[in-house]
Amino acid sequence: MCALPLDLTLHGALPEERIRVVETGGCPHAAIREDISINLGPLKELSNLYKADMLLCESGGNNLAANFSRELADYIIYIIDVSGGDKIPRKGGPGITQADLLVINKTDLAPAVGADLAVMEHDALRMRDGGPFVFA
Repeated sequence: MCALPLDLTLHGALPEERIRVVETGGCPHAAIREDISINLGPLKELSNLYKADMLLCESGGNNLAANFSRELADYIIYIIDVSGGDKIPRKGGPGITQADLLVINKTDLAPAVGADLAVMEHDALRMRDGGPFVFA
C-alpha cells in the first residue's frame, strides 16, 4: 500500500476526497505504459468533479525502466530517493534519462544510508545530458 495518500491527507496538503488509489492487480508499472485504461476512470471522475487544471498520476515501485508513455503525459517528473544508494542515477533507464525533471528525494537520509550526493549529482548530470534535476 502506498503511503502517499496518507501523507498528503495527514499533513493537510490535499483533501482525501481528491485522491484515488488504483490497484492494477500486478506491478504498478503495468498501468503506465501504452494502456493506461485502468487509470482513465478515476482521472475522468476527478476532472469532472473538480474541474482540475492538472492531474497527477503516480507510478510506484522500483523499476528504473518504468516510464509513462510520452503520448500519454504532458510533463514527466521522475522521483528517486537516496535510500537506493548513490548508484541509482548512473543505472539510467528512461525515467532517469528522459523525464522532463528528475527529483532526487530524501537527501536528508544520505548520511544514514551511505549515499554520496556529489556522486549522485555527477551521475545525474552525465546520464541526463545536462537535463534538469533537483535535490529535495
